[in-house]
Amino acid sequence: MVKTPQEFAMYVARWFSDLDWKLLLLFVPPLFIIVFLFVSATPVSPLSTFAPLASFFFNRTTSADDPCVLPLNRSQGVRSWEDELYRSRMAVCLVGGARRFELTGPSIVENILNVYPNSDLFLHCPLDENAFKFSLLKLAPRIATVRIFQPKPIPETEAEVRVLTASNSPNGIQGLLQYFNLVEGCLTMIEEYQNQNNFKYDWVVRTRVDGYWNAPLAPENFITGHYLVPPGSTYGGLNDRLGIGDFNSSAVALSRLSLIPKLDSAGLRMLNSETSFKAQLTTYGVPVITKRLPFCIVSDRKYGFPPYRFGVPVAALSSPGPLSGAKCRPCTPVCEGSCVEGIMSWLDKGWSWTNWESGTLKLCDAHGEWEKEWETIFDKVAGKKRAAVRKRIWGLKLKQCVNDFNEMKRRSSKWDSPPPEEICSLGVGEN
Repeated sequence: MVKTPQEFAMYVARWFSDLDWKLLLLFVPPLFIIVFLFVSATPVSPLSTFAPLASFFFNRTTSADDPCVLPLNRSQGVRSWEDELYRSRMAVCLVGGARRFELTGPSIVENILNVYPNSDLFLHCPLDENAFKFSLLKLAPRIATVRIFQPKPIPETEAEVRVLTASNSPNGIQGLLQYFNLVEGCLTMIEEYQNQNNFKYDWVVRTRVDGYWNAPLAPENFITGHYLVPPGSTYGGLNDRLGIGDFNSSAVALSRLSLIPKLDSAGLRMLNSETSFKAQLTTYGVPVITKRLPFCIVSDRKYGFPPYRFGVPVAALSSPGPLSGAKCRPCTPVCEGSCVEGIMSWLDKGWSWTNWESGTLKLCDAHGEWEKEWETIFDKVAGKKRAAVRKRIWGLKLKQCVNDFNEMKRRSSKWDSPPPEEICSLGVGEN
């Protein structure tokens, strides 16, 4: 009987010496292979492996700071990942009306289009008296498709009436359908361009033309395996003012109209833009992550002040942010510091709430029109270069407007828009 460790070691040695070495050749190699496969397949963090699965089964929207979130594919290092991103094919989809595009457009060109040299611009917007302002996009480095169209009423189907709600939509269900048509129309343009040129985009960035960016769209916002949206302004669902993802996830996110029958079949009812957006991503198992982003939505709408519970805070354009798509305007702030804390702590976090704890939010009193000296405020915040663009657009004449659009048309792969003369004549003066 073995009594000591030394006796046990001698026993094992005698056992191996008696064992036929040919048997060892039969058992040891397969055992080694099994151990190797198990170790190599084990992830660094078990939680990161199950993050997409958890998002699907538990309808869990994750934050960029969540330790369960898969990081960027940085096994080769941050620098090489960024190099790979800059080389990748990217579609940038801009949608919406050009109401204040002389203020927001230059920031989009500078902080998105110029940051990523392989980004192709897709513009999908309605024709109105402000559409001439899109002529400043001649500054964009690459232009794929421009579609400026005459908007028409969209027939409302029974499924759409059942699924969507007119509540809190300025133009009812028709307003939602028009917006959804803008977004999905951009996806159609992207797909057509891909098919014509026989390739597939690595990434799609979808944002609104009324977004003002005060900092570049950084590489860490492109997150493998997730669809990224801003936090705040969720209105019970997900903030739909910007989205970033690979082509497959973006195809789901941008299919705002065609997926409504699927939501109807699932029995979903009374959805606004944000809750229907969340529903379509959840229904198709697209993992979502929220991350603060340096832009706000420049708005002419009036909102009560101070906002309470389900009110809408309007940020001063001078707020450092990041504002993550909150409503904003150029104003003299009426509320900063402890005043902001007193107001924002009362707002419902699942509604129009936005981040404020870092002290980077300043509030406007937006119950009335923009203040008289707003141009001076904007020029001071935006800087001389953007102020010069604003003044140029305001003083634009018909001939120069037409020339600018003709330059855009020449550089575009597809021009699905009225003649430049028609676009310009709606909003600018004669020579």
